[in-house]
Amino acid sequence: MAVHQSSAFRTDRYELTMVDAAIQSDTAHRECMFEVFARRLPDGRRYGVLAGTGRLLELIRDFRFTDAELDWLRQGEVVRQPTLDWLANYSYSGNIWGYQEGEVYFPGSPLLVVDGTFAEAVILETLILSVLNYDTSVASAAARMVSVSRGRPIAEMGSRRTSEHAAVAAARAAYIGGFGATSNLEAGRTWGIPTMGTAAHSFTLLHDTEEDAFRAQIEAFGRDTTLLVDTYNIEHGIALAVKVAGTGLGAIRIDSGDLPTVVAAAREQLDSLGAVNTRITVTSDLDEYSIAALSGAPVDAFGVGTSVVTGAGHPAAGMVYKLVAHKDDAGTWIPVAKTSTSKQSVGGRKNALRRFDFAGTAIEEIVMLGDGPAGEDESDPDAAGQRPLLRPLIVDGVVDEQYVGEHGTRLAREHCARAVGELPVQAFRLGHGEPVIPTTYR
Repeated sequence: MAVHQSSAFRTDRYELTMVDAAIQSDTAHRECMFEVFARRLPDGRRYGVLAGTGRLLELIRDFRFTDAELDWLRQGEVVRQPTLDWLANYSYSGNIWGYQEGEVYFPGSPLLVVDGTFAEAVILETLILSVLNYDTSVASAAARMVSVSRGRPIAEMGSRRTSEHAAVAAARAAYIGGFGATSNLEAGRTWGIPTMGTAAHSFTLLHDTEEDAFRAQIEAFGRDTTLLVDTYNIEHGIALAVKVAGTGLGAIRIDSGDLPTVVAAAREQLDSLGAVNTRITVTSDLDEYSIAALSGAPVDAFGVGTSVVTGAGHPAAGMVYKLVAHKDDAGTWIPVAKTSTSKQSVGGRKNALRRFDFAGTAIEEIVMLGDGPAGEDESDPDAAGQRPLLRPLIVDGVVDEQYVGEHGTRLAREHCARAVGELPVQAFRLGHGEPVIPTTYR
């Protein structure tokens, strides 16, 4: 049985000092509604893909202050004793609604709605944003790459280009975005993602000759393996690979060179040698633009590392966590909002729908003001041409288990494929442009 570590210190100090001051001012237990949204999409993006929800739900479930955390806070005089007493019994007991993981989103989409006391909700801010900002960035980049791959599989192989913890999260997010496999074993074990990988250039260099290396790999894994042919000379490597494995060689991998030219030559050479069914996998610092440039090339699969785990130039999705409403002493919801010129937010409880045309293509994101996700005025979820977007994730502190673990990861991947498939074709242009559908407040 796995031992769960507390996630309580994956946060910023000011979350606890706000709780400390609110306890002293007797406002800590006022019911509040916080909202996660993005004011804009990263430059050039026409849609985003929400990811990280399943990981986040598990982290919220494990958000506890053990004696170790409490002792550290006490010794550092971070908060006072009444707050330490409150933290000792902390367990999120409110409600959280959100867009389903894998859903596409747009500026202003209320992606997560957190309803609880000020103290128990504000303390989750850093954790929520650190998970959703990173995972969503990766999933959004992955979905763009998948959209230009023309159905050819893409594997995530960026573990060496990010931190050891982010590598596991990135593999999961890329899988949700449509990648087919990962090189990361922990992501395979934890989330049930298919894993892949055979050998690097060091394996070839270890042996006295390239032929010795190829023979060792074939003896270990059979002829259906993938041989890396560009350690010395690609043309010679391909000829040697077919010589050693025969025409039934599974695949070759090319990790360098002018890929459109090199791949075309490789395909011609393989066919001339009779290896007509040998697949070609390419790697070499790929991103959505280089994958698109290979759309007409005889590539069978791609491997992407740095670009996907860094969000293809946008390592954070730009999400914020804002208080949008709280109850007064009479129990009435009072909208609140930040009004700074460049960082305005829209106050009040909200619900969200996506509207579709007669062909089932998304045409509008509708955010309904004054109508909470469990509000009495909630629109008919069965109305034709629209789909409700907020669903309960945590009810009275209890996590909906369908959204976590391996099952939740597969569910998010399937939902992403459906949601991306609902977008108009303009969503998949790689050039700069505005969000592909507007967000309307009603």
